[in-house]
Amino acid sequence: MTAGLLAGRVAIVSGVGPGMGRAIALELARAGADVALGARRESSWGPVVEEVAALGRRAIGIKTDIRDPEQGKRLADTAAADLGRVDVVVNNAFAEEDWREPFDGFDPQRWREPIDVNVFGALALSQACVPHLRAVGGGSIVMITTLSVKNPIPLLAGYAASKRALMTAAQVLAKELGPAKIRVNCVAPGHIRGRSLDEYFAWISEQRGTTPDALADEIAAQNALPHLATPDEIAPAVLFFASDLSRVITGQTLDVNCGRTMG
Repeated sequence: MTAGLLAGRVAIVSGVGPGMGRAIALELARAGADVALGARRESSWGPVVEEVAALGRRAIGIKTDIRDPEQGKRLADTAAADLGRVDVVVNNAFAEEDWREPFDGFDPQRWREPIDVNVFGALALSQACVPHLRAVGGGSIVMITTLSVKNPIPLLAGYAASKRALMTAAQVLAKELGPAKIRVNCVAPGHIRGRSLDEYFAWISEQRGTTPDALADEIAAQNALPHLATPDEIAPAVLFFASDLSRVITGQTLDVNCGRTMG
């Protein structure tokens, strides 16, 4: 159903690994896009490059720490040089506090890395891509945010705050870049079932004397759809914003959380 939606286009995806980054990259490739993948370790993006190639699309991986604006610019410029253009930018790279460390109250030091990566890193990469998006007459920037923006918890307060800031920045960018036909939107997943969440569930369930599966069932039951989404189920929302299906939508956030929040 989505084949050809991104035919002839090139997408950049940051924070590529075995979870959301991989799912997004493959979803965009199946829709016809060639992809440039950024991550700090080749072991993260290397297997995904091979999977994209197996779909018949071109893919390159570039070692990128988006906290360094020069590395973000290298990702953008390399994508344009090697793949010919840039049409879509997906800011998927993220950082959160270490929830395993002792926490006994408000501690702004815990907020520094999430803000450095989730706000300044995403904005720097977006800025580096804007000239390439302008060169092709417009395009789409997609920010991956989080349910935590609406349902923050103390252990991840810096993560939630950084993603809220990114949502506001996306709305400002939508107005600033709109005249260049560059759209800026956000996808806000809820709990994403995968390795990271499973580790978190294991840690929380140990504190509470329950099991990870019981905790997952408890959280899923709070959703209108009693389910925890997988990366593959969230990636199509990114494709929607990346494609012309959303050509008159900008400055918006799409909650993809099985109905955990509404409105």
